[in-house]
Amino acid sequence: MSYTTDSSFLMMLFILPSLFGLSLIGDGVSKIMNYDNHGWVGVSIGSIFIMIIIIAYFMLSTNSPI
Repeated sequence: MSYTTDSSFLMMLFILPSLFGLSLIGDGVSKIMNYDNHGWVGVSIGSIFIMIIIIAYFMLSTNSPI
């Protein structure tokens, strides 16, 4: 089964979590712009979250065994 061609699976597994990661990054940047150093926590967690999603995409698209 090719996971990358099914649009509903692609939406649930990759696009919606990516939007959540981007909102974490955006919130962190907003806090940093207001001179709150706790914003770096949101930026780093959001970045790690998006990296995990990208790694999962490549693992599923190359049909590698998990």
